[in-house]
Formats: sequence, structure tokens, C-alpha cells
Amino acid sequence: MLRDRSIVKLPNTFEKNCSLTVSAAGDLIQADGIQSSKDILFERIGDILFDVDISTANYESPVTEQRLADETIGGGRPLIMCCSPAQFLTLTAHKGKCFTALNTANNHIFDLGIRGLETTQRLLGQNGTVAIGTPRRPEEYGRGKILTKGGIKVGFISATFGLNGHEPPASETYRVHVAKLMSKHAVTDLELLRKQIEDCKQQGCDFIIASIHWGYEFEFFPRHRQVEAARALVEQGVDLILGHHPHVIQPIEYYRTKRDPNRIAVIAYSLGSLTWGWYTAPHLVLSMILKVNLSKGLMAGARRTYIENIMPVPVFRAISYEGGERLMRIEKLHDHLNRSLPRLKQMKNYVDLVLGT
Repeated sequence: MLRDRSIVKLPNTFEKNCSLTVSAAGDLIQADGIQSSKDILFERIGDILFDVDISTANYESPVTEQRLADETIGGGRPLIMCCSPAQFLTLTAHKGKCFTALNTANNHIFDLGIRGLETTQRLLGQNGTVAIGTPRRPEEYGRGKILTKGGIKVGFISATFGLNGHEPPASETYRVHVAKLMSKHAVTDLELLRKQIEDCKQQGCDFIIASIHWGYEFEFFPRHRQVEAARALVEQGVDLILGHHPHVIQPIEYYRTKRDPNRIAVIAYSLGSLTWGWYTAPHLVLSMILKVNLSKGLMAGARRTYIENIMPVPVFRAISYEGGERLMRIEKLHDHLNRSLPRLKQMKNYVDLVLGT
């Protein structure tokens, strides 16, 4: 697995015409009382997260306008994740800026059933945010979501490994893109993702991003079958894979494709959890934001869109108390490396281990 990002660059004979910037983060998961951190949560990372053409992440806390369920881990049952409208706004917007697109195909999106999914979709729509992976109508199932920015048409595809047993009604199985990505008893099923790839190609996409909810929680490296599946998707036509679910960061692979030897696809196996509870363990508060610059132009007379450069930015959740309230801020790790706190050194060690820096 190649983890040297210096190979990510435009081919020497590439004629650049236009470009755009994408930022990608991991899981957005509620924390009790996080609404007090409105417009504070992202203030230290707003430049890399929102001052771009397309910003995206994995949104994993369906919204309810009723009493919140308590998040509990253990007891033999999957935990329920949900958040209030005020918490939703804290997680998805910053001083009037919102995410461009959020993946909603994940194992918790159906924790509150159809009602929770539809409430979440409605609020995302009010923000002007595109929901990825949760079709509203049967004819949308297996299709990509297309965004055009700066003259570049970007297709988003997605799937989750499961729904924690909260299955849609038989008449509405189209509601979430679910595939057997991690089954112990079956081979990895990529057919739904391949179907979306072909749809993006038919719609003339210049670049395809796959947002995939998979992997094993709290493991720092992907399993061999994930690596094989990711490379197969890249050869099928995906240019950038954004992985989430493990809650910790995993390696970024820079993969030269066989379908186009000039193309370096980027595979981020897990970006970690940008927000999740009030945990303080270094490996749980650490996550990654990817800043990716795309360029569209001509290569030997053929129109191509390549990744010009990529910057992984390790970040972490910091907790403070102001005016008697507990607040959360996301901080850039490199802004704190001159401090000698043991937990910061541990985070840096995790980054070095996982990213190979």
C-alpha cells in the first residue's frame, strides 16, 4: 500500500482548464449539549472545511423533534443515535455556511425509522445540503448524486454495510443504499456501488467520489478484503474513496490505476469521527480532514479530470468550560505540536503510525 502523497500531481503534458477544491471530513455524531457550541465547534477549522467549492462528511445522527434517546454502549443491543434540531444545526453549519453534501447512508440513519430519516432529509434540504445515499423515490435507488462546480461535474456514490437491524418496510427498501460490504459469510458485494458508478458515467461525470460506511470499529488499519474492494471500485471508475465507521483514522492509499496510468486515485479508508460525544482518549478525539484540489483539462487531446494535490489535515476535539457550559472545538493538530502535553504526543504518534509520516 503506497502512502507517499508526493506522487499525487498532474501529468507533465496535462493542459489545465479549470479547477475546484473539495474538503472531506469523517463522522458527524451528536454529543449531549453540543448545541452550546454553535458557531464555536468549527471556528478553528472553518477555513479548510467550508471555504471550498464542495464540503462533505458523513452525517450519522438522525434528527427528532421529540425527546432525545440516550446513547448507551453495551447491553447487547446497538446504540441509538439521534439529535435535536438545535444539535443538527451545530453539527452541519457554521456562521451561515453549510456542508455542500453529506453522506447519510450509514448504520445509524434508520435508528428512528422513516420519520427520523425524513426529518433529517428535510432539514438538510433547508440548509441547501445534498443528502447522499438515501433516495426519496424508488427511481433514485442505485443512482449517483451529481454536483457541478467550477465547470467540473462530480458524481457522489455511497453505501453502508448495514442498518443495525432497523430495516425499512418491505415497500420502501430503496430508502437507504445498503450492501453486504462486511459480511462474515459472503463475499463483498459491490454491485450497488458499481451500478452507481455506471450511472455517474452515463451522466457525464468528470470525477467520481465514493462515500462508503464500512470497516471495523477502533481498528487503525483496513482488512485485506477492504483493500481489494477499494481497488476494484477504483478500477471501475471511482477517483476518490472516503471511508468512515471505524471512529479512528486509517491509512490513505495513493493508487495508480491500471485503467489510466496517469491517474492517482486516493483511498481514505477511514477519516475518523470529527464529532462524537465527549470522549477524551487520544485515538477517539483524533480525526482527519482531506483537502483535495481537482483540475480538469486535456491530456493528449482527451478531456480528463485529475487530483492535482491533496492535503490530509489531522484534527482533534478539544473540550473547554466557559460560563459554566461545556464546549467543543475542533483544533488542527499541527497548531499544538509545540506543546508538551502527553495526549498531543500520543495523537502525533497515531498520525505517524497510520499515515506513514
